Amino acid sequence: MAKKLLLVDVDCGVDDAQALMVALAAPNVEILGITCCHGNSTIENVCQNVLRVLHVCDRMEIPVYKGASKPLLGNCLHADPYHGKDGLGDVPDPGAPGLELLQKEHAVLAMLRIASEHAGQVSLVATGPLTNLALAVNMDPNFPKKIKNLFIMGGNMESRGNVTVCGEFNFACDPEAAYVVLNAFDCPTYIATWEFTYKNYLPWTFHDEWIMQGTRKSEFMRKISAHSAKYTEECNSNPGEVWTAGFVSCDSYAMAAAIDESFVTGSIHCGISVELNGALTRGMMVLDTTDKLKKKNKVFVLTKCDLEKLKGLMMAALK
Repeated sequence: MAKKLLLVDVDCGVDDAQALMVALAAPNVEILGITCCHGNSTIENVCQNVLRVLHVCDRMEIPVYKGASKPLLGNCLHADPYHGKDGLGDVPDPGAPGLELLQKEHAVLAMLRIASEHAGQVSLVATGPLTNLALAVNMDPNFPKKIKNLFIMGGNMESRGNVTVCGEFNFACDPEAAYVVLNAFDCPTYIATWEFTYKNYLPWTFHDEWIMQGTRKSEFMRKISAHSAKYTEECNSNPGEVWTAGFVSCDSYAMAAAIDESFVTGSIHCGISVELNGALTRGMMVLDTTDKLKKKNKVFVLTKCDLEKLKGLMMAALK
């Protein structure tokens, strides 16, 4: 059986690393390239983090491309409190591969080239701000037609924010880019929103078993995820501020959907957009469930999934 061809765009923090390791371990997947974007940390840290993940997984042959260092408009937003200043839990790694191993080609140009070389065959998985994707479609309006399908972790469907009052982190990092992508991409598109991921949490007992498998990969994960696990615990201990009821690897949900179609068991099919102007709602994803916007491009907003399949993919990632 032919392998699924993936192009992965990340702002590599801890959950991006988890999603990447899920894909790297999947026998039915071939990653054609990893493009990097600002987001959880600076673009330099993001690139370094991707190289660290590939190094621990012995997959340094996969090309890594440096992309957008800031959003289309506005200032950069990073997630230091959750992911650490370096994006991977601030764990020293003197043996990490250097940035000289990055490809010379810019991430956006690599996206356009890979999509053209494998037209209609590539699944694009985006787990960070959508800046690179927006730049790509602005450079080549036919880019979305060359993509088989698009899987996004980002946005929200109930106006619950995790970084602003009504904004999910990835969309809030670059609302204009999210707006461009959701209005320009006409390939089948699947979105794992913030609410979808935290409602489909995994037990902390699973998390503890997952990172204690006694392998090089599980030890790497144990170290880099300690910072975010502690942050979640501290948030949950504050009255009225429950972060999540369990372990949530946000980006892994979008990756699981790309790897295994049967992972998704429920979705809403509708037009969506992104609010750009609201004082409190800028960056919020808007679901047009009554089709008032008459949008031609409809997307699948995920609502239900097979958590046992997710557990299997994640356990395999650290073996």
